Amino acid sequence: MKRKRIRKLFFAFVVISILGLLIPQNIIIPVEKATQNDWHPETFWYYPWGKSVTHKGVDIFAKEGTNVLSSTNGIVLYTGEVGRGGNVILVLGPKWRLHYYAHIKEIKIKSFRYADRGSIIATVGTSGNAVGKSPHLHYSIVTLIPYPWRIDSDRQGWKKMFYLNPLDYF
Repeated sequence: MKRKRIRKLFFAFVVISILGLLIPQNIIIPVEKATQNDWHPETFWYYPWGKSVTHKGVDIFAKEGTNVLSSTNGIVLYTGEVGRGGNVILVLGPKWRLHYYAHIKEIKIKSFRYADRGSIIATVGTSGNAVGKSPHLHYSIVTLIPYPWRIDSDRQGWKKMFYLNPLDYF
């Protein structure tokens, strides 16, 4: 009896995992009306970058208060404040990828809600270590399934198996 239950749970886990990988992500630029001119093309994996050593996302510049959009469909896992990121939102999207939005002025969605792609979830700001800098959204994509073939000899290059370049998806 116990084995049957364990097999059912394992089967459910496998099915949910595979479904998560099959859902298309269809990422959009997460700042309203932003274009390629609103970020530096070499912002991802830029070194040196302060305490974080290497910049593991893209900074999309916009006027303070500009709407931040959910770049993909997903479940909001966290909204709140963290040191360097300031006000942040963490969304679990398709393909078991985490979408991290930081330096937010105002959070407009709550944790454990579903965020539709393109829905307003926050506004651009200067919170965290962006205080005193131009308003921007720091946006990162982190995969929960490692891609070891992406590791290279760059500073912190081993972390490239987790951090994906958002510019490859816009």
